[in-house]
Amino acid sequence: MDRDTAVPDTDGLPGPNAAKWVERYRDHAAPSEYSHDFVWDVTAEAHGPFVTDVDGNVLMDFTCHIGAAPLGYNNEKVLDRLAAFDLVEPMKIAGQDLYFGSGPDPDAAPFPGSAQLMDRLTDVSESFGLDTVFLSNSGAEAIENAVKIAHDANPAATRGYAFGGSFHGRTLGTLSLTKSKSVYTRHYPEVAGIETVPFCADRSCTPETCACGFFTGEGSRLRRALTPEGGHVDPAEVAFVVLEPIQGVGGYRFPSESFMAEVGAVTDEYDIPLVVDEVQSGVGRTGRFWAAEHYDLEPDVICAAKALRVGATVGRSSLFPDEKNRLGSTFGGGDLLASMMGTFTIEAIRDHGLLANATERGRQARELLGDGAPDHVVDVRGKGLMLAVEFDTPERRDAVVKAALSRGLLTLGCGKKTIRLLPPLDSTPREIDLGIGIFEEAIAAAAPAATAT
Repeated sequence: MDRDTAVPDTDGLPGPNAAKWVERYRDHAAPSEYSHDFVWDVTAEAHGPFVTDVDGNVLMDFTCHIGAAPLGYNNEKVLDRLAAFDLVEPMKIAGQDLYFGSGPDPDAAPFPGSAQLMDRLTDVSESFGLDTVFLSNSGAEAIENAVKIAHDANPAATRGYAFGGSFHGRTLGTLSLTKSKSVYTRHYPEVAGIETVPFCADRSCTPETCACGFFTGEGSRLRRALTPEGGHVDPAEVAFVVLEPIQGVGGYRFPSESFMAEVGAVTDEYDIPLVVDEVQSGVGRTGRFWAAEHYDLEPDVICAAKALRVGATVGRSSLFPDEKNRLGSTFGGGDLLASMMGTFTIEAIRDHGLLANATERGRQARELLGDGAPDHVVDVRGKGLMLAVEFDTPERRDAVVKAALSRGLLTLGCGKKTIRLLPPLDSTPREIDLGIGIFEEAIAAAAPAATAT
């Protein structure tokens, strides 16, 4: 497949082969979130945003597997470096209990592993003074371990703070921090002591204009909850504040500068560890390596996964427990291939100028989407290549997702009525023009006919 000339080419989705594969999956799989009946053919041609399904349809993927494939499909920036590596067995080891390397010298290792991945992660987090990493298998584990180290550092703490509309994972612990759709949390037991304050998603909000409830006439809800400010919570009882710098599943909600500065100020003033969830927004997606870099705050812990291929809890060494076995993960850091790909991904972002490319291509996409947008497009927003288009109703949003798919463009919904667009970080101007053009065709075809309620 020639990425420079490829275009979507579809004939009836899902095709008969895709239908057979979907049926086979559903024979035994628990109900999950398969968003549409697209079935990637892993034996067929794919490159960058372009991918072939099991019926031979060529599609353009503007989901990047919800950010978990930041360079799209079969990207040579990673694959060329993997090509020299002969697969070994076992590929996955008990990574917290066994070390692994390649050759006699870690500084000259031909194939990087978890040690090199941790080096790269501390390098890109140096501006925040984060120098210690715990590797795990997923974003939920990364968040769970952040909560654990925060409580270990302050054994007397009984509370934590999360924000309305948040999504932090699907384990029981992370669901206790998740404050978006009730379908994720309903009837499950919760970790005690989690308080919720509003997330200010008005990008122009100030303390004087705030309508979301975070800022009040007497200060922010977070600040006013604390006893020195007149509230009922002793700051010494707060183990952490956990925050998505840009809310993902909750609707690609981008906060105001004032909101983020206030969260940073309160956590700094009262020495409350600030845990920043970068599972979806991190690793270059917004044009900065961490989305938190866009704002006036200093994370004490950053949690990442998806684009890294592993889970990572990156923090200040002073927070991490010294005692052995306080943290653990059976395979954490022990997936040889994942650690290598995570390292290569970070290096590709650095070596190929992909932060600047994400910034420029995101600007291009927003300009294209904003030019002459119809009235039922309520908002176009984004940073870098973390983009969102919000519609006036859920029905219009769903109709556009379906119409885009029929034209060969993969997109995903989030929140109540928003579509998220996640092109590869090395997208070209042609690919952005092509993908956004198809998306606008889908809006024109589907949105006006959708039932508004």
